[in-house]
Amino acid sequence: MTKIIVLGAGMVGSAMAIDLSKKYAVTVADLSGKALDRLKEKCPAVHTQQLNAKDKALLTAAITPFDIVVCAVPGFMGFETLKTIIEAGKNVVDISFFPENSLELDTLAKQKGVTAIVDCGVAPGMDNIILGYYNEKMKLTDFECLVGGLPKVKKWPFNYKAPFSPVDVIEEYTRPARYVENSNIVIKPAMSDIEHVEIPGVGTLETFNSDGLRSIIFTMPHIPNMKEKTMRYPGHIEKVCALRDSGFFSTTPIQVNGVDVVPLDFTSKILFSEWKLGETEEELTVMRVTVIGEENGVKKKVAYHLHDEYSKETHTSSMARTTGYTATAAVNLILNDLFKEKGVFPPELVGKHEVCFNYFINYLKERGVNYVKEETVLK
Repeated sequence: MTKIIVLGAGMVGSAMAIDLSKKYAVTVADLSGKALDRLKEKCPAVHTQQLNAKDKALLTAAITPFDIVVCAVPGFMGFETLKTIIEAGKNVVDISFFPENSLELDTLAKQKGVTAIVDCGVAPGMDNIILGYYNEKMKLTDFECLVGGLPKVKKWPFNYKAPFSPVDVIEEYTRPARYVENSNIVIKPAMSDIEHVEIPGVGTLETFNSDGLRSIIFTMPHIPNMKEKTMRYPGHIEKVCALRDSGFFSTTPIQVNGVDVVPLDFTSKILFSEWKLGETEEELTVMRVTVIGEENGVKKKVAYHLHDEYSKETHTSSMARTTGYTATAAVNLILNDLFKEKGVFPPELVGKHEVCFNYFINYLKERGVNYVKEETVLK
């Protein structure tokens, strides 16, 4: 039986392990014994292994017996973990969303004969896959992705719950946002250009610039206008900007009663309980991916709409479903030899193949994650 190791027993890592365990022998490795015990209780079929993935020798030894690796470690350790996996000659699907450029590992992956699919979640992930597919069919001029993970019940003051660590969310709120306008890369502060948009079934949301284009800035340089914006409930960003502009996200230590305190560490600690998503707390993921271009002389706009909610049936969060099942679809693509190219591949370079695009859409649909297509002819 094919053997898979998942690195990370967090919310998304657990969802991926449970999904894959229906067909394969799955082991999950994590530093946290508690996280592993929770997963084992939920899915006894999954094997668990305590592991410090920061230790390169331990990580290499741990992944050696497996046919493929799924990497769901925190972003700050993602690049080095992926590099170690590739050096070990293992095929890998990665959702760690690290800030470094994954394409720097492409030559190494080719040398090692490895297939590495990176950024393989919901966004980045499915939005790239949709873009890659339509880039083959149309001469594109515009790409836009609006995406957000939201709690079902709003709680003052932030009206937000994070399905992952507040540090990773704050990184999204502080990292300068890059987008492409008239074929030029524009860099603006995160949380700039706040606009309001109506999302069916949710209502009015606010959108703001975030650095979500990632690889497509480099892989799709011929598309003159590309933008990714994050969505939140109205009023959220004003409060976050107040924290940022008051110095709460600073990494420079300040003295408090003779003790050095890093403001970001303090803020993260406070927000951890304020933003922590309960294990059975209902939340939703909304996304709208739009491409505009010409096909056979006809100008078209194609939009894909996603509205996904917490699954009461499987007790799986929407963010884990929409992110994790995209990644497990990619694992199956590799294991079924539907994608065999060697190197590092952001999702747009996988989705460009019609068989792969259809596989992702159908795989997600089978698990209740539905992308609804809307096509308009433009004059």
